Amino acid sequence: MQQINHPFLKFLANLYFEAKRLYYQFRYPNLTLAKRVQIKGSLEIAGSVKVVIGSGSRLGKEVFIYGSGEVTIGSNVLLNGPCIGCECSITVGDECLISDCFLADSDYHNLQPHLRHCPPGPKVSAEIVIERNVWIGARATVMKGVHIGENSVVGLGSVVRKSVPPGVVVIGNPQQIVKHFKPVSTDQLVLTGQ
Repeated sequence: MQQINHPFLKFLANLYFEAKRLYYQFRYPNLTLAKRVQIKGSLEIAGSVKVVIGSGSRLGKEVFIYGSGEVTIGSNVLLNGPCIGCECSITVGDECLISDCFLADSDYHNLQPHLRHCPPGPKVSAEIVIERNVWIGARATVMKGVHIGENSVVGLGSVVRKSVPPGVVVIGNPQQIVKHFKPVSTDQLVLTGQ
């Protein structure tokens, strides 16, 4: 994407994103958008879910968030079209890349055959935690109770049912670790084979 360098065009772009930010905050009372959040696509929130999005985050494509829980998105996060279903709690750390994937912290129904038509019980939901600088690829699914460690990558179309350690690449269904990142300093990572 080309960077805007002209001061007046920068001013107009910032004014546009600020107006859009204020519009969405007015439209959704349970939404808190920090300064410098850029909504390039659209944002739809359904239910009573509380949503907080940190400073410098960018929303591309259509972002859909629903449920009755609490969603907390860190700073400088790219949300590029995910669907987020939250009945409990979903936390996304700073500097994450979240593609058009599906995050759901609930089964939305009881698993036991004799309870399937009853209201959901306490075992139906469990929080999702995504640590700093995680990249979740397109059409991936992250299920309830999952914790994804810092700097990890979830590959295209993967189904994540178990927690993921820091600094790895997981792919597939069932998920499997295929690569490890070897830390070389606090700011750089090197990809190594498993």
